[in-house]
Amino acid sequence: MIAAHETFEGTFPYAPHFNSSPGFRMHFVDEGTGPVLLCLHGEPTWGYLFRKLVAGLSNTHRVVVPDHMGFGKSETPGNRTYWLRDHVDNLEAFVLDLELRDITLVMHDFGGPVGMGLLARRPDLITRVIALNAPTPFGQSDLAQTLVTNASQSPWFRWIARAEADGTLDHVLGALGYSALSTLKLNGFQDNTVITPAWIRAYEAAFPTREETLGALGWAKGFALGKHHFETPSRESREAATRLPALTVWGTQDRTLRAEHFLPLFRAAFPHGLVSELPAAGHYSPEDAPDATIALVRLFLDATAEDSEPRGRPLPQLDADHNTQPLPSARTAN
Repeated sequence: MIAAHETFEGTFPYAPHFNSSPGFRMHFVDEGTGPVLLCLHGEPTWGYLFRKLVAGLSNTHRVVVPDHMGFGKSETPGNRTYWLRDHVDNLEAFVLDLELRDITLVMHDFGGPVGMGLLARRPDLITRVIALNAPTPFGQSDLAQTLVTNASQSPWFRWIARAEADGTLDHVLGALGYSALSTLKLNGFQDNTVITPAWIRAYEAAFPTREETLGALGWAKGFALGKHHFETPSRESREAATRLPALTVWGTQDRTLRAEHFLPLFRAAFPHGLVSELPAAGHYSPEDAPDATIALVRLFLDATAEDSEPRGRPLPQLDADHNTQPLPSARTAN
């Protein structure tokens, strides 16, 4: 667990907050006022992944960024399991205790299944959905086959399966405090220019001991052992989701969640959703292309601020200088 007031040389200057409603000390950032953006990180990151988004959007929104159990500045209880539904339970308790309403979900990596679990349970709380290289499982008819096909092509998932089979997974991920950068690179992190000693320390500091890797290990082992179970949305939840304004921003150099598999899942869940691909970005799009990601999110928030229905016009794909003129690759989901 990272110390509460650690800022990593000023790169994470946000005041720490804690909530105990999920049954452990859950850290979260809470910056700005206005409509709620609830940012959900994945593996093996924490709220640090969203630091630039917090800075870029907290002037107009309340940006809430919890660290999942076993990650970042949150506790890693030794008497808990770390499967998907545990994280959904934790998030639901957190949201209800803070009385968050009219939420825009901003999800990355396994934050996608966690956020979609909350949407399945409490569609009345969700106003919009933004997926940043995040899966959006929501009872799609081809979900199981999509996951199997993607896993067969993903270096990360192939490694998890092999390491669990030969008994090395616990040992390797147990040393994540020394190898976080290798994990990020395996998943498709692209922009080496952001790497500094403070940046590396920010991602490694969450896992100082083997006992504090339970969150990262649980997420990986859950796939190998079949312990992760997606929330099954009701018919009412599915219908509510189809009416939500939704955006996905996808770094197409993602080596773990391949766009050709996961963009169709997004379209199936959100038939009026908007898709924007970032050709030079990888799995960690908020790190690889923060300016473009923030600009696209801002355009989407502005475009959907006055109504609850998507307007059906394409978002612009930003060029290398982050200009916002529409380019040919911008499109709405079909």
